[in-house]
Amino acid sequence: MGAGTSPADGTHAGTGGPGEAAVPEGSVVSGGSGAVVEPGEAEAPGGSVAADADETRGEGEGSGSTWAPSRRFSLTRDTARPEGGGRAAPGDAPAPARQWPLLTVLCTAGAGLLIVGTNAFAEAFRIGVMLMGIALLAGAVLRWVVPSVGMLAVRSRFTDLVTYGLMGTLIVLLALMAQPGPWLQVPFLQDVVHFTIR
Repeated sequence: MGAGTSPADGTHAGTGGPGEAAVPEGSVVSGGSGAVVEPGEAEAPGGSVAADADETRGEGEGSGSTWAPSRRFSLTRDTARPEGGGRAAPGDAPAPARQWPLLTVLCTAGAGLLIVGTNAFAEAFRIGVMLMGIALLAGAVLRWVVPSVGMLAVRSRFTDLVTYGLMGTLIVLLALMAQPGPWLQVPFLQDVVHFTIR
């Protein structure tokens, strides 16, 4: 390790060795960019110096120097917002108002779960489960009709419509066909079940 080499930030301020430029006396090595800053030369915001220093740094990249950071363990820092994933209300509105589509679905499903959990009346299980399915169907309708639904948008509009709609329909149908005393009887379903079990 030569004089002026900083192992912490991976910059080279070499002493004239192979592939390194000697730092003139009285110059300072910028910690953020590794470029040489002459006395009286201002460092630009963000840790990079003027364009001359950037060009000098670019020329040394092919000489085996490690100017560029390693991308081996890079993490995803951002993802694209799904279509229609913007605020459902203006930015100056309160936080619940900006996410009213998601809150509508969650509150409806929560009410259904509460009805099932308390079992307050005879058909509480069936009605509570149906309410949860209706919440998902309402989410599909909101995803289709409302241009921006906030956090209710998970993937593309088509994928969300299919997911919410299919899951909601299946939950409602299963609640209607729940035993004992189903509200909906499918004629061939009993034959299919008997054939599968046998």
